[in-house]
Amino acid sequence: FEDPALSLDVGAVAKGYAAQLTSDTLRENGLDSFLLNAGGNVVCGGKPLDGRDFWVVGVEDLDGVSTRETLGATDLSVVTSGDYQRYYTVGGVRYHHIIDPATRRPAAYWRAVTVLCADSGLADALSTALFTLPQAEGQALLDRYGAEAMWVDASGGEVFSPGFSAYLRT
Repeated sequence: FEDPALSLDVGAVAKGYAAQLTSDTLRENGLDSFLLNAGGNVVCGGKPLDGRDFWVVGVEDLDGVSTRETLGATDLSVVTSGDYQRYYTVGGVRYHHIIDPATRRPAAYWRAVTVLCADSGLADALSTALFTLPQAEGQALLDRYGAEAMWVDASGGEVFSPGFSAYLRT
């Protein structure tokens, strides 16, 4: 940038993009069955070699310890954006790291959004974007990219995009 005071934070997509590049490199080198976990960005390449039809991926709950949902995924990325890991509290008010561009304050629509998409970089961008949008607007964005999502609201309730339930496993 020409302006030394200007900076660009690519945190909303960097990890997903890097995971996708890694996934692409693995495939280019003949490795078609793999599970890549880049801390909240998971890429499931092909099917597991043990004969299962899908990789099992746990979606972390808001407590940051237990599993909220278990998914079955093949050739798919699973990416979650949430407010429960990176935050601080001041005067009893919790501030997290995902900023709503309209208000320039921490987004207040959701506690977590998990996106399922073939491309990890796109899934990362979508999970962050959906976190800052009402569900109907987020669904319209998902539809444009053929992705699925699960939104978790402030009370812990879940909202699924139309095809998300097909990936749920018990």
